[in-house]
Amino acid sequence: MAASDMAAEIVAIGEPMIEFNQTEANARDYLQGFGGDTSNFCVAVARQGGRVGYVTRLGDDTFGRSFLDLWKREGVDTSGVATDHEAHTAVYFVTHDERGHAFSYLRRGSAASRLAPANLPLDVIGGARYLHVSGISQAISESACDAVLAAVEHAKRSGVAVTFDPNVRLKLWPLTRARAIIDATARLSDIMLPSFEDAQTLTGLDDPEAIVQHYLALGPHTVCLKLGGDGVLVAQGASRVRIAGHKVDVVDATGAGDCFDGAFVTRLAAGDSAEAAARYANAAAALSTQGYGAVAPIPRPADVRAMLAAH
Repeated sequence: MAASDMAAEIVAIGEPMIEFNQTEANARDYLQGFGGDTSNFCVAVARQGGRVGYVTRLGDDTFGRSFLDLWKREGVDTSGVATDHEAHTAVYFVTHDERGHAFSYLRRGSAASRLAPANLPLDVIGGARYLHVSGISQAISESACDAVLAAVEHAKRSGVAVTFDPNVRLKLWPLTRARAIIDATARLSDIMLPSFEDAQTLTGLDDPEAIVQHYLALGPHTVCLKLGGDGVLVAQGASRVRIAGHKVDVVDATGAGDCFDGAFVTRLAAGDSAEAAARYANAAAALSTQGYGAVAPIPRPADVRAMLAAH
């Protein structure tokens, strides 16, 4: 049975973005793909076999219809997706050079930025087991920020676990506001999924142990600190488990953290422990860096398990 044939047990809220990814450093050619951290998350869940749904708004345009086609192919439930006839679907560009990859955005006034508490599909959110939210979704507009917090509050009232990736983008909002909103959301979250770089920016701390302790103290019962090529640190109460990274030939790291998040929550929903889920997600994220774009390289379970078996 396809994922869309049953109610979603994992739901994300946020902004999908059409991606144009530079095919090589300093090239003039771009490969069109799909991005947006929470959309990437949904595809990652679907490819790992999870039942996932998305809450967002799309423009009434070619790119919006392309997303609907993508989610249908991947098995992402779209009953929480609305079409906004007065706004566009957002676009971003990824460029590459010797320093790594950089992002440029065309997202101001996007359909998803017009998310608001009044247009949330509360039945979709309340019917899930997990709600995944992101700092980017909170940063794109004040109404979207309010919508994310309203979704989180409804999830809490409904007994839905909240997973949260701060995913800091300082081009979208000032650091002082980012810190305040992200800390407030962390206090309402069950699971935090920050990257080391984002956590450094938000907390001013450089020690992974100090960072996970900081976030545990805010209220989440689990913190997975993503350390890129160095793996992940999983913290629960007094327990600390360091999972080593996988050595791979990195082509493009775009969306690797989103892949980790989706794979991690999928495995939690399947009954894995946080440590086992993180081991799986760590391998999935490594595999996702071996191709261009945020969505195309997201692996399937057979490939993830082959990597785990090899290590």
